Amino acid sequence: MFRPTWQQALGRGLFLGSIANAGLWLLVAVLTWADLALPAGPGWAFVAVGPAVAGALIGLAARGRTGTQISSGGIRTRSVFADGVATWDDVADMRAERRGARTVVSVYLNSGASVRLRAPYSGELFAADPKFEGKMFALSHLWRSHRFGGLPG
Repeated sequence: MFRPTWQQALGRGLFLGSIANAGLWLLVAVLTWADLALPAGPGWAFVAVGPAVAGALIGLAARGRTGTQISSGGIRTRSVFADGVATWDDVADMRAERRGARTVVSVYLNSGASVRLRAPYSGELFAADPKFEGKMFALSHLWRSHRFGGLPG
């Protein structure tokens, strides 16, 4: 099972929480401009950091539900909202590719479709995974050993 590192989960949660934080700031600015509402006392603390902190906690909690599971039946991608399965017979190729600022694992299927695995991946700052190359080697080894003679053991 490959999961995002705790730093990757924290960074993803902070990113999404910060987007929600910006939306909340915009809402407060509009309401203040229209003289409809103004946060009082501790309300400002929530407006300032509440969504970002909540996003970070949700990101860490979602880490256990997100990832890639490898079994003798194939590759299963797991996320909070959806799952997908590709049997080993459907996998035509597996590569590490640059997508934006990240290096991700892409699985190419015999149908011509490609699937980006949820983990492992590596990027900058919080998205960095120092063990990415080892994880990619393990995935590639499992796929090649199945394709050319079955899984060991």
